[in-house]
Amino acid sequence: MKAMAAALAVSASFLAVSVVLAQGRSSGKPPVAAAPGYDPATYAELQKAPEKARHRANPLENDPHAVAAGAILFAQHCAECHGKSAEGSPKAPSLVVSEVQSATPGTLFWLLTNGVVRKKMPVWSKLPEPQRWQLVRYIQSLGGPALRAESPAAQP
Repeated sequence: MKAMAAALAVSASFLAVSVVLAQGRSSGKPPVAAAPGYDPATYAELQKAPEKARHRANPLENDPHAVAAGAILFAQHCAECHGKSAEGSPKAPSLVVSEVQSATPGTLFWLLTNGVVRKKMPVWSKLPEPQRWQLVRYIQSLGGPALRAESPAAQP
């Protein structure tokens, strides 16, 4: 009887540990040890956008559906590397950092269009232009209104 009670207690402990581990894996966030380190050099590609590209305005800036459409495109094409909430992963950097959030829409569009092949960021020129602009709207929406208001890109 004691052996059966001990076996039941051990089984219950294993079950509890399994549930806790499964919840951590299904949360969508990488384990703490897998979180990428912040390196400002990672975002230097944003500075390489030509002047003409930087000044391009997003034609979908006032489209009320652009952010939602961009979120769907992000889930399909970007989340695998940048993470479901765009906070980065060991494969790709965070898109919620100030360097990205303060970039102009034209800069983000240029980067999406041209990629950074040597850093494994694909060229997304195969996506129709409106879809790339939707992605830009979604990425910029991740910073929230407070960060966008403070960003140099938001200043006239």
